[in-house]
Amino acid sequence: MIAHSVDDPLYYLHNFRQVLAWVALRYADLLDDHEQAFISAFEQLQQPAQALLVRMVMRKGELFRSDKLNYVEIGDSHCALRPLTALGWVSTQAPLSLEQLFSVLRKEELVQCFAGQLSRPRAAKPDLLAQLQALSLPPRPFAQWFADSPVQIIHWRLQPLCDRLRLLFFGNLYQDWSDFVLADLGMLRFEKVPFSDDSRALRQRAEIDLAMALHQCAERLEQGEAPALLLATLEGLHSDNPWLARRRSRVLFSIGQQCERLAEWDLALKVYGQSRHPEARIRQVRVLERSEQWAQAKRLAEQMAAAPDNAHEVQALARMLPRLTRKLGGPPAARRRATVVTPIELQLPVEMAELGVEEAVRVHLAQQGGQVHYVENTLLNSLFGLLCWEAIFAPVPGAFFHPFQMAPQDLHDEDFQQRRSALFEACLARLDDGSHAQAILACFAAKQGLQSPFVFWQMLTPQLLEQALACVPAAHLKQCFMRLLQDIRSNRAGMPDLIQFWPEQGRYLMVEVKGPGDRLQDNQLRWLEFCREHGLPVAVCHVRWREALA
Repeated sequence: MIAHSVDDPLYYLHNFRQVLAWVALRYADLLDDHEQAFISAFEQLQQPAQALLVRMVMRKGELFRSDKLNYVEIGDSHCALRPLTALGWVSTQAPLSLEQLFSVLRKEELVQCFAGQLSRPRAAKPDLLAQLQALSLPPRPFAQWFADSPVQIIHWRLQPLCDRLRLLFFGNLYQDWSDFVLADLGMLRFEKVPFSDDSRALRQRAEIDLAMALHQCAERLEQGEAPALLLATLEGLHSDNPWLARRRSRVLFSIGQQCERLAEWDLALKVYGQSRHPEARIRQVRVLERSEQWAQAKRLAEQMAAAPDNAHEVQALARMLPRLTRKLGGPPAARRRATVVTPIELQLPVEMAELGVEEAVRVHLAQQGGQVHYVENTLLNSLFGLLCWEAIFAPVPGAFFHPFQMAPQDLHDEDFQQRRSALFEACLARLDDGSHAQAILACFAAKQGLQSPFVFWQMLTPQLLEQALACVPAAHLKQCFMRLLQDIRSNRAGMPDLIQFWPEQGRYLMVEVKGPGDRLQDNQLRWLEFCREHGLPVAVCHVRWREALA
């Protein structure tokens, strides 16, 4: 596949053509007759018609005003529409409801259209709609609503079909076409992941239909449908496909959250109990707590504390259990001592505030000796990404859907590491035998500039890499990387702001910087506690600004 640059006014069309070609190639055995016919017919269209279709696909909704479909690179939009109309892909004769009409017409047009039916034509648009809804006007084609209108309303009829193609290309439906079609792909380079039939997430036509049904459940939830009705639908949407099972679990978690908002506590408990979402167990405790079932909440919290699934649960339970104990009349828990790390108290000239507090501290520490870098979350993530590149970009089923993906789609799933366990073990073993530095530097040279969910190329210099590899012990890197893998979504952030190297001495110090009134966040506290437990050198620097003397 060839990436096209935005310098070409029709770059979005070239990108869309590649989407269709990729889907037709990769899923030829799964496409139904309608989808295959659409791809074939699209290829036969003249360029203006193709471009106008893509413009409509990228926009929100299915109804468009003809006067809003004018694009310089397309030319006469009326001519471009004719072959689309002949194919039945668009229509100007579709019946429109009153509400649909209001969604496409401006207020002054509505007043003209319903001149004889509005009792208060100067009212706001919502009030105009309320006046007309009382008349129970049936749907009708636009020309029958507004015969004198100089514009037409174009109904794009193939959105469901294009949604299925979008699912097959992206592997999800939360990304819209513009995420790819409008991307300046000519400026980006991607890892070449091998694609095989075995690496596909969806391998049967029924699985495509099930994925669409799960998405429709999520949409119905957003539109306010009752959770009980959605659960009844989900009962018939089971699959042993792990990719689909994870998506079903996410929909269940969202339904559980809606049950909480509606104070439907029993239903929320049932839903969370069925979900494998990483936060589902904590939400069960919270539901019991909010519904004042203190004893049940405490029992469940104690069971979870004995075998927590992740660091988020540990931190949440540390707050919940003392609170539940108090509710049940128990003694107050001994206050847990705050994480003890090396404190640095600085008073810096107020003039340095314009640098930003982190940069001001970096400059100050550099004056004291050593090499100081403002890295925050970028350095450790980058070192991990370079060492484990092969594992991260492994073509496991459901991880990669197209050649322009910067990260595996299951990156934040709970079984991300498990599905690549042998590969990650091999990568981390380099930290035991001392070959990690060579592997990281080799990957840095070979993969330079390729998109990655972990590697921050813009800040990663050879000098920074060499200093980090010389000063940070392999054992410390391994502990950090293992923590990352435990919960990538949570643990890839919250790392200390600065790192100070003393290459001659082969040592380093990480520094979390806090300005006046700034407090440590939960993910930062977890990293500080981790560093303390594993003997990683870290300090918290509290900064106050010193006013200049008069």
